[in-house]
Amino acid sequence: MAPRSLEVPAEQVEAFRRDGAICLRGALNAAEIALLTRGIDANLATPSPRAKVASSRSDPGFFIEDFCNWSENESYRRFIFDSPLGAIAGQLTGSRTIRLYHDHMLTKEPGTRQRTPWHQDQPYYNIEGLQSCSFWIPVDPVSRPATLEFVAGSHRGPWLMPRTFLSEEAKWFPEGSLAELPDIEGHRSEFPILGWQVEPGDVVAFHMLALHASGSVEPGRRRRVFSVRTIGDDIRHAPRPWVTSPEFPGLAGELPPGAPLEHRLFPVLWRAVA
Repeated sequence: MAPRSLEVPAEQVEAFRRDGAICLRGALNAAEIALLTRGIDANLATPSPRAKVASSRSDPGFFIEDFCNWSENESYRRFIFDSPLGAIAGQLTGSRTIRLYHDHMLTKEPGTRQRTPWHQDQPYYNIEGLQSCSFWIPVDPVSRPATLEFVAGSHRGPWLMPRTFLSEEAKWFPEGSLAELPDIEGHRSEFPILGWQVEPGDVVAFHMLALHASGSVEPGRRRRVFSVRTIGDDIRHAPRPWVTSPEFPGLAGELPPGAPLEHRLFPVLWRAVA
């Protein structure tokens, strides 16, 4: 079955390229959200070996993440390949081809206090390039305080130091090799912060270099979210001497540095019509 298409309004394309993040209201239909919900619930029932707990033992809630499950989770696979996400990414990035980079499930159970701290995604990865688009897709209503927030325009750089979320260790780039993040949370009024209250069917799209963070979750409210990371024509393989997040074991031996990610791990989701 061909994936469903969706035309992104020109003003939303412009906003994505200007700000690095947009909210597309009602981009997904009820059947797509139901399919994705089944996938998330199956993932939560049986996490993969790649799953990580991202909250402390003292947290009254629970925050779990899992990565790269599309080939094993049928609901994820159908959702990713049949939904309009690939076509949306093509319009937002201007790329002629959109590939899947990876999937990422993030669930905060009711009352989770752990924030997701401010960070950029791309420094954690094994890629270089500009044509990227990540989707943050809730299957539960998310309040404005608990939603994903962005610093508008931060996708234009620079790259900032990636650190572990709980212990703030520099496990990726060596200390001092990248600039440190500014204290955004302590000086919120000084930054152009974007964020939206969202409902199931809404999709937040953002560039992999956009600075973003999210808040705690209120008691009685669950926040199940699925992210689909996509890459375009100018993205190139950038093997690292450290373990990236997520890791792609063996890839460095199959793709040389600077190569396009034309590999079975990164299947094509969409191509522009010639």
